[in-house]
Amino acid sequence: MARTPPTAQVRTSSASGSRRFLLIAGVLAGLVILGTGAFLALALRDNPRGVAGTALASAIGGPFQLVDQNGKTVTDADLKGKWSLIYFGYTHCPDACPTALNDISIALSELGPKRDAVRPVFITVDPERDTPESLKAYVTSFDAPILALTGTADQVAQAAKGYRVYYAKHPEAGGDYSMDHSSVIYVMDPEGRFTASFTHESAPEQIAERLKKLIG
Repeated sequence: MARTPPTAQVRTSSASGSRRFLLIAGVLAGLVILGTGAFLALALRDNPRGVAGTALASAIGGPFQLVDQNGKTVTDADLKGKWSLIYFGYTHCPDACPTALNDISIALSELGPKRDAVRPVFITVDPERDTPESLKAYVTSFDAPILALTGTADQVAQAAKGYRVYYAKHPEAGGDYSMDHSSVIYVMDPEGRFTASFTHESAPEQIAERLKKLIG
């Protein structure tokens, strides 16, 4: 289950200096309150520009240490050198996650020679069930070399916090549970900087075209 929270209201004043300050303060306040990357995805769907855009873009991403589907330790530094498409979800997700990963796979297949410049990354929000083994079995069903990451509950929480990802556990009948989470594809450049984002409304063709322009 995934959701996108409402965007925040931003106040401005008549004076240009005050207006700029309030714009940045208001947007960042909304970011803190929402605690989710979905707000930023709506605000910065294209390459961030301007004072407020730069402030918001710098708030996405950060240090993390996780484990991939082969049991190898992976940090945020390991993602540098290539463009990264980062998506947070979980293997028991019934709809949003497989749809997003499938869209990523289709988009990458349309990049041609630029395909190798992009690394798709899937970070679980359900470390209790998503072991390296289960992640490995899950991502092999998609036609893309997806790097799948998990870790301890604290490690996953740190990574999610860096990307302002919302997630919560919801108990269900019979002792089972589902995860509610924000659904955003983050585009990080080879230096690890947030550059663009896609939501469930973005078609694979749109993702591919945007990536071609970004990669150059």
